Amino acid sequence: MKRFYREAVVATAEDGFTILLDGKPLRTPAKNELKVARRGLAEAIAAEWQGQGKTVTPLALPLTRLVSTAIDRVAPRRAEVVAEIAKYAGTDLLCYRAADPPELAARQHTVWQPLLDWADERFDARLAVTHGVTPISQAQAALEALKRAVAAHDEMRLVALHLATTTCGSLILALALLEGRLSPDEAFAAAQLDESFQIERWGEDPEQATRRDALREDIALAARFVALLRDE
Repeated sequence: MKRFYREAVVATAEDGFTILLDGKPLRTPAKNELKVARRGLAEAIAAEWQGQGKTVTPLALPLTRLVSTAIDRVAPRRAEVVAEIAKYAGTDLLCYRAADPPELAARQHTVWQPLLDWADERFDARLAVTHGVTPISQAQAALEALKRAVAAHDEMRLVALHLATTTCGSLILALALLEGRLSPDEAFAAAQLDESFQIERWGEDPEQATRRDALREDIALAARFVALLRDE
């Protein structure tokens, strides 16, 4: 899309901040006015738009996309989004361990078990662990506790939690990331533990490297978005 504005600036709105493109409020794809509660986030979004060249590239507007998703898609169907995220607890990556080789099994236990222990202590949600990929049933009380943990997030944070959960394949990793229990690099390393183990043995092809870079960027984006939501 050809750039249609000269300047992107932050403006104070009745209930937060908005971004003006040549004086006109920025709108979401559903034509809602894009508003955020934190000035720092608004400034970061304005910077995305100001940094565009002669054409506007949607992929270069990740914060805009997340806020738009929260406004257009999460707010109208909050309960469905909460349920969609919470269902990952039933098949969480951290609960499925390798029986062999022993080195991989040991690494999984060392990295993943403390996070499951943290989730138990933080949310009163003890998840069972198995070896292999055959699905196991988790205690209903644990699943309900984790669903309450998801539901405690507002629409903006739910967008970040959804991105982190789907990227990592783990609700526990996503919650740990959003709460600062893990850094983005630590969350990526935990989510990609199995694949990284195989790469150490057999190497990494270019397509795999590109895909992993995209996953790393999405995890970092989720963490940055949440940090901006906290900033005054």
